Formats: sequence, C-alpha cells, structure tokens
Amino acid sequence: MKLLGALLLALGVLWTTRPATAQTYDARYPICMRVYGELIGERMDCLFTSMDQCQGAAAGLPATCLVNPYYAARQPRPRGF
Repeated sequence: MKLLGALLLALGVLWTTRPATAQTYDARYPICMRVYGELIGERMDCLFTSMDQCQGAAAGLPATCLVNPYYAARQPRPRGF
C-alpha cells in the first residue's frame, strides 16, 4: 500500500511539472533591451511595449533597444455566430 501511495505521488508530481523555459526573447512583448557589462550583468530584457519606453529605461545604462524578432502579436478572436 505504501508503494502504491509513493507511486501515485511521484506520478502526480511528474504530471504537474512543466519544462523549464530557456527562451531569451519573450514573445509577448515587441521591444527588448540588451544590457551589456560585467558590473550589472549581461542580459536581455523583453518587457517593453514601445521603443520610447525601452529607451527611457536604458538611459544611463550600457544598453541598447531592439525589436523583438520573436514577437507574436495577439490575433483577434473570431466572433461567433
């Protein structure tokens, strides 16, 4: 009985886990900021909705703003009849 409980618990944990995402670009946002440098860490932040917003956040940092090549614009839902 203990073995069955442990097996069900292990299967439940495996069923509810999701694979880790290692994608650099977040496809939900159209603009990314690439930050350079060892002091603040080199990274890609894709969380901006406009170029102006990104440039405001990048002011004073060793960073550049670029268009996200993997941006997936939301498609409008088809209306039902």
